[in-house]
Amino acid sequence: MLIIPAIDIKGGKCVRLFQGKMEQETVYSDDPVSVAKKWEAEGAEFLHLVDLDGAVEGDPKNKDIISNIIKGIKIPVEVGGGIRNIDSIKEYISIGAQKVVIGTTACENPEFVREACNNFPGKIMVGIDAKNGNVAVRGWKDVTDTRASSLAKRFEGMDVAGIIYTDISRDGTLSGPNIEAIKSFAESINIPVIASGGVSNINDIKSIIGLKKDGVTGIIIGKALYSGSVNLREAIELTKINRIKD
Repeated sequence: MLIIPAIDIKGGKCVRLFQGKMEQETVYSDDPVSVAKKWEAEGAEFLHLVDLDGAVEGDPKNKDIISNIIKGIKIPVEVGGGIRNIDSIKEYISIGAQKVVIGTTACENPEFVREACNNFPGKIMVGIDAKNGNVAVRGWKDVTDTRASSLAKRFEGMDVAGIIYTDISRDGTLSGPNIEAIKSFAESINIPVIASGGVSNINDIKSIIGLKKDGVTGIIIGKALYSGSVNLREAIELTKINRIKD
């Protein structure tokens, strides 16, 4: 199971939001590239980059910074935020992103995901952000009537590389992940799931590692790393111990 540090970019800075609210941000660095290098130096094997401005406005807004991050590190990254057409996917892959995350458009036009997977095999992740089990879109501003698990099942058979499941009511709160919701979501589909939202300490990570048998393959961690409540090296070591046991 991978431990994946998140770098959320807003206005060119590395920030964390509280429950996805754009007006409730904490700025952790004016230099996202240096943050990426820090996580790489501490052993990260993969990074999760989000263009928050792009997610809200509907097209990528921080491409130059994301490009500089990719150039400045050796580990692979996945990129999300405002990716709503084939050209945006192509551009991110051309600058070195290993995977691209489709969020809002996946909900509004699931067939676009099929087209993207056909054009970029193995490169497409789907981001499903949920509040009380319902899908939220457009930078989490709009909560739909669509159930997260129902949407996810539509992507089975499309060769999606994985689904990032974020519980936005827990995201940025350090209140602990909703283990039962993650387990239920992962069990409902046959696509690998990366869990995101609410991790606050090493015990939360242990709990999510316990969901590996249900199809959870990674954990995205944001605020817990930035606040120091989770030590990245310790978290990665824990997953390595579990890999050896497996």
